Amino acid sequence: MPLTAERFVTGQHAHVTLTNNAVQPVTAWALEITTHPGGGVTHREVETVDGYLSEATHGIGGAPERLERLMPGQSRQIELDPLPDEATVAVAAVILNDGSAIGDERVIAAVFDRRAKERDALAAVSRVFADVLTALHGERALDALRSRLDALPGRDTVPWRAAINAVDTYKQRVHDRTPEQIDESLRTYAGFVTREWELARKAAMRIR
Repeated sequence: MPLTAERFVTGQHAHVTLTNNAVQPVTAWALEITTHPGGGVTHREVETVDGYLSEATHGIGGAPERLERLMPGQSRQIELDPLPDEATVAVAAVILNDGSAIGDERVIAAVFDRRAKERDALAAVSRVFADVLTALHGERALDALRSRLDALPGRDTVPWRAAINAVDTYKQRVHDRTPEQIDESLRTYAGFVTREWELARKAAMRIR
């Protein structure tokens, strides 16, 4: 396994240190946490982190380190929920930057399924911004974007919610900004979404 889990600490402040021993970034991983509540019962829980989009979000304020890719040779302490002393943790699956994957096939399949859905959602949002910004400007562009985004399917996706929040934020500031400033902000956001879409297109392709 190219990712190792070491220095595991249980208790109220449980944590584990992950180290990427591969020659390329680890973009997603899953940890299987096993506990024994009693009565011969064994409880297994899988925690998955997918950080492929951190290639675009790295350095943006508020972007959590937990969702960053693990670069070659890099170690990171991962905080866990409180765990009893007898708990164990193991790496269940790893996905590398080139699309190759190792570990539990069910976990891996679920990650690539989520990535495909995110890719499609980002593509839809990117197309809306491209179409609107080609024809409209300033406040009219904001109104059209809100209407077009509201009409999209997949309203429960992260890309959709993020785009709606961005447009609503710009609308709240519309009277303090010129149409040119609004256009610049919208073009910047559209470029960011397009970059995420490009990353999602690559990340959704598994190499076997």
